[in-house]
Amino acid sequence: MSAPKKAKKTKTSATPAGIVWFEIPADDVNRARGFYSKLFGWKMDQFPGPHEYWHIDTGGPDASPDGGIMKRQNEGQRGITNYILVPSVNRAIPKIEKLGGKICMGKSPVPGMGYFAIAQDTEGNMFAVWEKDEKAK
Repeated sequence: MSAPKKAKKTKTSATPAGIVWFEIPADDVNRARGFYSKLFGWKMDQFPGPHEYWHIDTGGPDASPDGGIMKRQNEGQRGITNYILVPSVNRAIPKIEKLGGKICMGKSPVPGMGYFAIAQDTEGNMFAVWEKDEKAK
């Protein structure tokens, strides 16, 4: 019996979307920081800005996603939100809705980094789509 042949990649085959960031909401940010840094050895530094937000350096290779810890915005904000890279947030939003998802927060900028939108899938899980754009304002 011969080994199965590997499928050839074509120029038209799309790269699957990958997780590029995650956010952990917390009632007590310091408690959450302590938990995750002791559990996984993650390093955390506070981002400058009007809201308390901590960058999580997971310490993995460059392709490993980092994340953030922030104060929980509302009771419905439960679980870790994964940010998934897409070519265009504007194109992803109608596709999410067409497939039965819901947009919870429309396209929003992160100045100098990109744009995101928060969505809910057909099972009630939250996720975000992320478009990298260093010209974002």
